[in-house]
Amino acid sequence: MKILTILGARPQFIKAASLSREIQKHDEIQEVIVHTGQHYDANMSDIFFEEMQIPKPDYFLGIGGKSHGAMTGQMMQMIEEVALKEKPDWVIVYGDTDSTLAGALVAAKLHVKLAHVEAGLRSFNMKMPEEVNRILTDRVSDILFCPSDAAVQNLKNEGFENFTCKIVKSGDIMQEGAMFYKNFARKPSCDIKNDFILCTIHRAENTDDEVRLRNIFEALKRIGNEKQVILPLHPRTKKTVENLKLNIQNLTLIDPVGYLEMIWLIDNCSLVMTDSGGLQKEAYFFEKPCITLRDETEWVELVECGANILAGADKEKILEAYKNYKSLTTDKLPQNLYGGGNASQKIVQYLSEY
Repeated sequence: MKILTILGARPQFIKAASLSREIQKHDEIQEVIVHTGQHYDANMSDIFFEEMQIPKPDYFLGIGGKSHGAMTGQMMQMIEEVALKEKPDWVIVYGDTDSTLAGALVAAKLHVKLAHVEAGLRSFNMKMPEEVNRILTDRVSDILFCPSDAAVQNLKNEGFENFTCKIVKSGDIMQEGAMFYKNFARKPSCDIKNDFILCTIHRAENTDDEVRLRNIFEALKRIGNEKQVILPLHPRTKKTVENLKLNIQNLTLIDPVGYLEMIWLIDNCSLVMTDSGGLQKEAYFFEKPCITLRDETEWVELVECGANILAGADKEKILEAYKNYKSLTTDKLPQNLYGGGNASQKIVQYLSEY
């Protein structure tokens, strides 16, 4: 069996590494990895693949930095060329990027079986390009590997049981990745106090909206008076912060860190504040309370079980969430929300038997 794996962003590589490690245990399975280049950055060098124990891509397409339409179209063209050459039995896509959608459409049009890992997630905000990518990818997939009960229920609510596809609760492949890399975590080279908050802000809905960004930083400034707030900040966002002359004097702004440093920060912080979908889950994996700086989340079960507070970009809501975060029940959370860390085994088994 030959699997063509489509990846376009660093988090996707980290997730896919767990499945690749499982595939390597099966001599009868060959994996061909395609990196579209959608979110290519300097950190994804040879050292990145070596340190993260990730197979280097067999194909690098070098597509990135374009509009959604241009990027998706070029990806489809080049992925199709690879698929016709490799003749895979399966195409696997992860998550909700433009690379995900491009790979899904190519598989559907070439009549190659398609598996979507992280299927069924919904933020119910169609203004998010990720939401469009998720829904369209789910609709053309043959197997939908869902990370949670909520994801399964979303698909059932949308009538997917009536389609010619299989819905599988595989658990979250990100969980086993986080636990694997915890053994290799390393402390960033910056001044870190014993009790600190980890904060990340990267979504365009926050960074491109002056009112939202200003409200978030005003709340962070107040919180920073009581506790160290470590904020790995992308240079583009940092420039926006400087242009808006936001008060950052009592915040610890650092350059973006690698995944191993990020794992250390999550594992050692007392609170996570973020607009990242992935970091919300990682906070749960490491039993850390989380305040989400978005108006909605695709990980609704984390809010429902008390691990996560949705605060949006409202200054007062953020401060109220911070005031109450110690009441979040991180030490009494259900342990099987995302399957417990054996998703890759289930995925390989279903692919082999389908």
